[in-house]
Amino acid sequence: MTNRLTVTQGEFELNRLPKRPRELLRAWDAADEYLLDTLAEQSGLTEGARILIVNDSFGALAVALNAYRPYALSDSYLSQQATRLNLAANNLPEHSVSLLSSLEMPEGAFDLVLIKVPKTLALLEDELTCLRPHLTESTRIIVAGMIKTLPSSVWKLLERLVGPTTTSLAKKKARLIFACLDVGLVVPPSPYPASYRLENTDYLISNHANVFSRDSLDIGTRFFLQHLPFRQDACNIIDLGCGNGLVGLIAAERCPAATVHFIDESFMAVASARDNFERAFKDRRVATFCVGDGLVEVESESADLILCNPPFHQQNTVGDQIAVSLFKQSKRVLRKGGELWVIGNRHLDYHSYLDRLFGAHSIIASNSKFVIVKAKLAS
Repeated sequence: MTNRLTVTQGEFELNRLPKRPRELLRAWDAADEYLLDTLAEQSGLTEGARILIVNDSFGALAVALNAYRPYALSDSYLSQQATRLNLAANNLPEHSVSLLSSLEMPEGAFDLVLIKVPKTLALLEDELTCLRPHLTESTRIIVAGMIKTLPSSVWKLLERLVGPTTTSLAKKKARLIFACLDVGLVVPPSPYPASYRLENTDYLISNHANVFSRDSLDIGTRFFLQHLPFRQDACNIIDLGCGNGLVGLIAAERCPAATVHFIDESFMAVASARDNFERAFKDRRVATFCVGDGLVEVESESADLILCNPPFHQQNTVGDQIAVSLFKQSKRVLRKGGELWVIGNRHLDYHSYLDRLFGAHSIIASNSKFVIVKAKLAS
């Protein structure tokens, strides 16, 4: 699989994160190519044009357009880190792209806004609502995606929150949507973060737009919560891939002496986890909150218990590469005798990976859909 993107703007070496040997997937898609080719054909971009790129998976758009010093907004730490690494791989200065989290927005209006359609429609809704004050009638707005990721709801959302749209012809199963700002549209505030009351508790759970299961407790997490351990001896517990932090919150309840560490690569997830934990415990418990690449920055042999519901997709790509990476990191971070608890759909082969890494596994609980597996580091 080639890792060189060749477009009118130049030829660039691009890699995905997390890295894995014999990578079979590219760090860009046909929608990126289509968008860059269209910009080159249309021209009209001046040197000082203010460009905002939204949801650039691994930095393909930001790297290709680095000469314009664009802003790049993303909810993904891995996306930001890939952008940094891909800039360096092409001998481009990191400061040629201004990286923003999904909870940030620069001041002023933009001349060009490029949006890759995210997997979550709620995230697009939140992004478009927050973007409106930064758009003018002369702002060019182009939304790009593979046809399979562009349902009619994307058009409807754009026309409800931005203004009229036109579309390109399909090219290599990719399509572009061009939107124009309708200044007369009355747009309500973003409905996010949304909140609900956690069943059988007094906890109010808030969720930013890109958090999984924003409106209610999902059945997998419910099953995991029912079987979390009571550990009087645990000092450090990690909620790995924490999402809104429910697992870590209940673990804190059951393990009163522990410090809980919430880690996710989503800025919105960690912000939600922080809100929920601090609302539940005020200043009565200590916790840490980290946006990062799994356990890369965590000290070796520092955790007694790691709780994980691994993602089995990255943007629109389904796979187990992230889960396997998290399992390997967990083995390094656990103390002797420490435990990794994992929940997953029954059809996922997590137990095989855990057997190879830890030598064995045990099943904590299972039902028709999910299985909770424990792997223990030898004492």
